[in-house]
Amino acid sequence: MWLTRLKTVLLIALLSPALAWSGQTRDPQEYFFQETFGDFQEELETAKAEGKDGLLLFFEMDECPFCHRMKTTVLNQTEVQDYFRSHFRIFSVDIEGDVPVVDFDGTEMKAKDFSFKKHRVRATPVIAFFDLKGKRVFRYTGATSGPEEFLWMGEFVANKQYENTSFSRYKREKRDQARQQ
Repeated sequence: MWLTRLKTVLLIALLSPALAWSGQTRDPQEYFFQETFGDFQEELETAKAEGKDGLLLFFEMDECPFCHRMKTTVLNQTEVQDYFRSHFRIFSVDIEGDVPVVDFDGTEMKAKDFSFKKHRVRATPVIAFFDLKGKRVFRYTGATSGPEEFLWMGEFVANKQYENTSFSRYKREKRDQARQQ
């Protein structure tokens, strides 16, 4: 009996970040990720022309439970989608894929080589942000705790806070500010 209660308490604790966020949802494939032919050098030019802050690459694989959780609890939130689409061009990269992609320097390779060899992705998801020159400015491995942390990550990169502080410190400051309000 106590084991059943413990399981229930743990389940509630694990789900509480997702339950606390009760925004509207939309399909992340349509409203978060953007279509691409895999030419990231060309996508950088598009991002510049659109006045974006850079590119976000979401490295994932089909059987990844953390990728699935991100899509069903974070990337499906309209506030998240709207914020990120206004600041970044956003693409999914299948780390096991054989689809050809073109790196920021014009090198063509398979998506899996782009992931493993070029960007050293070993676990998923990996959320990588690139500036308008194709330089990776921030990388995060794993699922975020929820939409709020993911939005903070977007702000952290869009406002170039990575030049001044770590994401951990930035999150701590954001949490402290939220508690004071």
